Amino acid sequence: MKSWIFKAGLAGVVLAKGVLGADILETVGFSNCNGTAAVSVQRVNIKYNNEDKSVTFDVAGSSSQIQNVTAVLNVTAYGQNIYSKAFDPCDAATFVDQLCPVPAGTFSAKGTQKIPEEFANLVPAIAFQIPDIAAMATLQLQSKESGERVACLEAQVSNGKTAVVPAVSYVAAGVAGAALIMSGISAAGAAFSGASAAASGATAGGMGTISPSFTEVFGWFQGMAMNGMMSVNYPNVYRSFAQNFGFSTGLVPWTQMQLSIDQFRNMTGGNLTEDSVEFLKGATLVYPDGSSSTPSGSALVKRAFDNFVYLARRQIEGIETSVNTTEPGVTPEGGAPTETIRVAVTGMQAYVQELSVPKSNTFMTVLLVVALVIAVIVVGVLLVKIILEFWALFGSFPKSLLGFRKRYWGSIGRAITHLILLLYGVWVLYCVFQFTNGDSWAAKTLAGITLFLFTGILAFFSFNIWRTARRLKKHEGDVAGLYDDKNIWVKYSLFYESYRKGCWWIFVPTIVYMFAKGFALAATDGNGMVQTSAQLIIEGVMLIVLIWSRPYERKSSNVVNITIQVVRVLSVVCIFVFVEQFGIAQTTQTVAGVVLIAVQSALTGILAILIAWNAISACCKKNPHRQRRKEMGKKNAT
Repeated sequence: MKSWIFKAGLAGVVLAKGVLGADILETVGFSNCNGTAAVSVQRVNIKYNNEDKSVTFDVAGSSSQIQNVTAVLNVTAYGQNIYSKAFDPCDAATFVDQLCPVPAGTFSAKGTQKIPEEFANLVPAIAFQIPDIAAMATLQLQSKESGERVACLEAQVSNGKTAVVPAVSYVAAGVAGAALIMSGISAAGAAFSGASAAASGATAGGMGTISPSFTEVFGWFQGMAMNGMMSVNYPNVYRSFAQNFGFSTGLVPWTQMQLSIDQFRNMTGGNLTEDSVEFLKGATLVYPDGSSSTPSGSALVKRAFDNFVYLARRQIEGIETSVNTTEPGVTPEGGAPTETIRVAVTGMQAYVQELSVPKSNTFMTVLLVVALVIAVIVVGVLLVKIILEFWALFGSFPKSLLGFRKRYWGSIGRAITHLILLLYGVWVLYCVFQFTNGDSWAAKTLAGITLFLFTGILAFFSFNIWRTARRLKKHEGDVAGLYDDKNIWVKYSLFYESYRKGCWWIFVPTIVYMFAKGFALAATDGNGMVQTSAQLIIEGVMLIVLIWSRPYERKSSNVVNITIQVVRVLSVVCIFVFVEQFGIAQTTQTVAGVVLIAVQSALTGILAILIAWNAISACCKKNPHRQRRKEMGKKNAT
């Protein structure tokens, strides 16, 4: 049953699989696991091609003396030791020329071995299908004379498929972009139909009235990225999947920008020794692994490795060897994977460094990206302003655009305020992470200033809206003026335009929710149990608030947002499977990871379909609040 569930879950990662090609298993990088080894390996590259049933290898190393050794090969998959074999390289049945004996000086061997069909067929097909398989091969050489371990190396085994696919990020960005365009079309339609020029001219005008909106879609992507930052033992496939949504939190892997940030940190108290983009280029990230059980198909994998060892003594044609040579093939510059520095990572550090962003560069990276977005907003609005001025010189344009022409600075301010509201949760996250993990005093100062500024802006608007609502209720008996008064609507509507009149205040617990989520995630980084428990409480409380209030003006908005929140709660419940303290087997965790990908991908697909559906009817539907204002204006005119 476990095998059937595991295979069925593969359907959920269809969008995340790598480019289709030959079925290949190969080592990816390696590290020496014996610091005082007499035999040192500089290069290891072993690849099995299932298409032509061949093994290609390229190995180079050096030895301080001639010695006879016994080789021990161990293979683990999903935390389970599925293969262990000791063999004598000088034995006729398992003869390996370059290890019988190990020569003094440098040596290398490269070549190709054909694998008989009957043995190659024992490799399970699932080994070539699962993205980001968790498999590791360890080779030890033990001296026959002393029994001492003279060499040890570890290499990760990959099938070349990964859930880290640029196309997934592009599709996700396209879905968010489609939602943004939909919002723009809705606002433009309202503008030319005679609605408030100032409101409709603003970037965020009417953004929350049609679901799924840009805010809802982008918030959903942020949630998946933040899930990937939690300090739990995610399977490789989910860890890779979550990376695809890092762009929604401002994490953009841009080497030149990271080099500039490194220079800034270096001048302001930062330590670049083991925390820089150059360091990451030569580093291997090592994640904490939980306990394990027998993985699906492990028996077939074990038999396959048994036969590969058996075949190592046969079909030696096409093998090149060399001893004490200085040819380029022996050096690390030969192009094959070389030894890298192993860095233990978890939680947020693991997530950002997977995206080639050094831990202490995280906040500055997001700050620069947001600054760039703000610059684009300002330039875009000013460009529209210039176009309108030229239009006014050579002709007349719709009266609905007069408000924007006069109040374009207000439109800029509204757009930036909406950006702050959109990013507030992740901004809290990165600022707190900078306070606890950063090393540059200047970056910490900028984090403190911007967090205070963003929180102050949201608090300022929240207080003014509350004060306005209180005044309206005192003088008019209700808060209808928040929606019906055009001046009030233009200034404050981006905070509550999606909500019905009786629930205008819901934006306040929403802001508190974003703050709590970001703060809890960063403050408890490194403690998976506390972190997951806190996230479950926060997501659960927000779900209760949404179900109890059903605050959105449109029924479709209530359905979409409650569904998103339900999936968020279920996602956190599923994440408990990956908490180290529970000691759940790695195979079970992998199944849970695939299921989690399937659920989150399904919701993403549904949101994309709804956006496409809304694109058909967007121009036909008007913001209900603006429609009511328009009807009231006609009644007052008569």
